[in-house]
Amino acid sequence: MDNLITLEQHRWDICKVYADKGSLFKKVADRLTAPTAMRRYQAVSTKTGVPWQVIAVIHEREASQKWDRSIAQGDPWDKKSIHVPKNRGPFNSWEDAAYDALVNCPPYAARNKDWTPGGTLAILERYNGLGYFRKGVPSPYIWAGTDQYIKGKYISDRVYSANTVDTQLGVAGLLKYMGMFKTGAGAATVATGAVIAAGGTAIANAPQHYWPWIIGGTIAIAMVAGVSALIYNYNKRNN
Repeated sequence: MDNLITLEQHRWDICKVYADKGSLFKKVADRLTAPTAMRRYQAVSTKTGVPWQVIAVIHEREASQKWDRSIAQGDPWDKKSIHVPKNRGPFNSWEDAAYDALVNCPPYAARNKDWTPGGTLAILERYNGLGYFRKGVPSPYIWAGTDQYIKGKYISDRVYSANTVDTQLGVAGLLKYMGMFKTGAGAATVATGAVIAAGGTAIANAPQHYWPWIIGGTIAIAMVAGVSALIYNYNKRNN
């Protein structure tokens, strides 16, 4: 677990969101942080100790933020679940199902005490399963939409496709746009000086503007030449 935390922290510190994914991350982050949604996440957070932002991104990855689906695996919470974790429920509310997923189901996120970027992303990767970690590849559950992920996806339980690209946004980028780690050691934000383009090449956001300098320099030279000519003519008449 310590190795995973260290790895996730390192990736968090260096990762950048792809330029063509920024608006998508912002759109989803705005939806997850809407006041009505935030209140529901905070209510579960109060009972479990899991940060509400973490609950929100799990809800997005597991159920596309559908309130009739459980954050455990995306199954309807008013029926007994058929996907892992199986046979959970039925529950009386989305909140009850979320509590059960965080407290009673592996990886027992409510027991986690490390909510640094590395610790948070490690528990989120364990929540989805450690298959990617064991293969030595970045998990799209965490890193999709950033320069830390290229391809590879479990297309069903225990079935891995090396060339499949996960198009769903990863939780790391969402947490960046939600501002969960704005300050403190290991803090990271979306790049503003340079972003990663779709092809993976860094491009500058602020182009250099040279024309003001050229025009200003031309005017200054003309003024100096004019003054010099006046002085020359004045001296010539006096002589």
